[in-house]
Amino acid sequence: MIKVTIWNEFVHENIHEKVKEVYPDGIHNAIAKGIADSSFQIRTATLDQPEHGLTEEVLADTDVLIWWGHMAHDKVDDAIVERVQQRVWNGMGLVVLHSAHFSKIFKKLMGTGCDLKWREAGERERIWVVNPAHPIAAGLPEQFSLEEEEMYGEHFDIPAPDELVFVSWFEGGEVFRSGCTFSRGQGKIFYFRPGHETHPTYYNENVLHVIRNAVNWAAPSNAAAPVRGHRPEPLETIKVKQPQ
Repeated sequence: MIKVTIWNEFVHENIHEKVKEVYPDGIHNAIAKGIADSSFQIRTATLDQPEHGLTEEVLADTDVLIWWGHMAHDKVDDAIVERVQQRVWNGMGLVVLHSAHFSKIFKKLMGTGCDLKWREAGERERIWVVNPAHPIAAGLPEQFSLEEEEMYGEHFDIPAPDELVFVSWFEGGEVFRSGCTFSRGQGKIFYFRPGHETHPTYYNENVLHVIRNAVNWAAPSNAAAPVRGHRPEPLETIKVKQPQ
């Protein structure tokens, strides 16, 4: 059983009627319902909860954290960001969605500004699978389209991804690295581009399929934990060298 926590700032849905019409129960609940699987145990957390819903206990009980944010990146407490970073270093998976490219946690883990070009014109996005052998692409067609999405365009200010899984083309002509993997410490990170709040992207079965695959991929492998720090006892006998 993979323990999944879906974090959403849950601000747009409460103050913008257009967004509330698309996601009346919040983006987090739409994703939770859409990726529901017998092998997942899913909880949600939001910005307005104590400790943003990401207490030490919740994170310790989370295998993969999914993160969506946009309007309130600056409202996320730095201590919680540090807490999430430490859990990623220790093996928790992180799936970063759409405008969470500007979240404190993603920028902290990337070490770059994570900026990009953008345009809200409700244009068509075609998502190409450029690494069909990757587990996150399993079960997908070679490409699929979203009829209306926000455009993101290069240059995307991120480190070179460990693996590039998807590339997007937009009706206006731009292209974008829309599915990227990274490793930080023992944790695996996947950034996935689609998901503007005014479009019903998180009801699209291909998008949900990608997120399900990403959760399975990012889940901890339960490999042996690395041992670091001072090691006073050697594995082999050290011969005492006589002074010359």
